[in-house]
Amino acid sequence: MANERLRGAIVESGLKLEQVAARIGVSPKTVDRWVSEPNRKPYRRFQYAVASMLQREVSYLWPDERTSEEVTASSDSEVMKLYPHRSVVPPDTWTKLYADATTHFDVLVYSGFWLTEDARFHRLVREKSAAGVPVRFMLGDPDSAAVAVRGSDEGIGTAMAGKIRNALMNYAPLFQLPNVEFRLHDTTLYNSIYRADNQLLANGHVYGVGAYMAPVLHLQRIPGGELFDTYTESVERVWEAARRITSPADHKGAPA
Repeated sequence: MANERLRGAIVESGLKLEQVAARIGVSPKTVDRWVSEPNRKPYRRFQYAVASMLQREVSYLWPDERTSEEVTASSDSEVMKLYPHRSVVPPDTWTKLYADATTHFDVLVYSGFWLTEDARFHRLVREKSAAGVPVRFMLGDPDSAAVAVRGSDEGIGTAMAGKIRNALMNYAPLFQLPNVEFRLHDTTLYNSIYRADNQLLANGHVYGVGAYMAPVLHLQRIPGGELFDTYTESVERVWEAARRITSPADHKGAPA
């Protein structure tokens, strides 16, 4: 059977399938499948977007989904620690995080320059590379508009691009390691994300404040939780759109 609740809510809103699709950034065919195929459900972010647009509860449009209270309770359990500033996070937190990585080792930043000067971190990358763990670095493209804007927002101007170039040079010995890949992105980042398997640290980006003074959220993935997956989905999107580089010099636009 079709999802009559979703169909009815769309009809009552006066919107066409094409309009719903355009507003949430999917194809009309995708929305049609959500309506006509009972086992075809949107990702949670689309469920929330559709529910908000149609002014309905997610649990009304998709009755087998959990209530907002259940989702909130699960998300509360995902939060391991909240630090008011990155500067107060214990220094070994980052290396402890990555030391346990077996399947995911991701660094999503603009520069993350402070991490490039940590000898313990470099040693961890080498150890995980040798163990076959995929290590993924995503740094901002120093020539991109997004990096220029972030530099302006932090009040350091072109120094942001310079920090990225210096970070790449510090990482130069890691470029040729097996299982280690570097990519440059031109994404507007709202968080720097450091992910190892089922834990991550999300360092917020705040206008007018350097990342070292912004909050850090330590999350863990738990059954039924959605907060962790929201951040990791963001990482995957940046990774897919980013440009692979094979040396620090590739940031100048040379073919990778």
